[in-house]
Amino acid sequence: MIIHSPQPWPEFTSENHYEEGNLAAWKALEEFYKAGKIKAIGVSNFWKRDIENILKHGTVRPAVNQILVHISNTPFKLIEYCQSEGIAVEAFSPMGHGGIIDNPVLAEMAKSYNKSVAQLCIRYIVQLGLIVLPKSSNPDHIKSNGEVDFVISDKDMETLKKIELVKDKNKNKLFFDENMDNF
Repeated sequence: MIIHSPQPWPEFTSENHYEEGNLAAWKALEEFYKAGKIKAIGVSNFWKRDIENILKHGTVRPAVNQILVHISNTPFKLIEYCQSEGIAVEAFSPMGHGGIIDNPVLAEMAKSYNKSVAQLCIRYIVQLGLIVLPKSSNPDHIKSNGEVDFVISDKDMETLKKIELVKDKNKNKLFFDENMDNF
């Protein structure tokens, strides 16, 4: 079970981090976890500052931080921080809410591997060592999403890590800005 966001969505990225409320919710999850009613507890969309609050005042380390990660929106510093704290990172929306699928640079690269752009996006996340959470209701896409038994070259991974921001079709703001290390 996870706390979905450290802040209400209309206030996401505001200065109010709801430290007390998040800690109260976390302590409730800890009680259920310690009682054996749930197998794991974690967070979603938590920044470093929010995680530090949980680690400092909680007694159970989050198992996971589920965050938006895709080619062109990879919060490397947050990922490194979570991993250094033993917190798995689960990447949701690896295709940027569908905004990446039509990108010509990615299409050309995917073609060079004889794969789809979706498969390239999923493999990128896998090669970063993250848990990937693709979404589809189409059985053919679900099957295809699992066919990522190829390796993206180091050169191509570096290109993907530096690619210009691809806007989400969802028109969400960038969730994680590398310049907001302690946000």
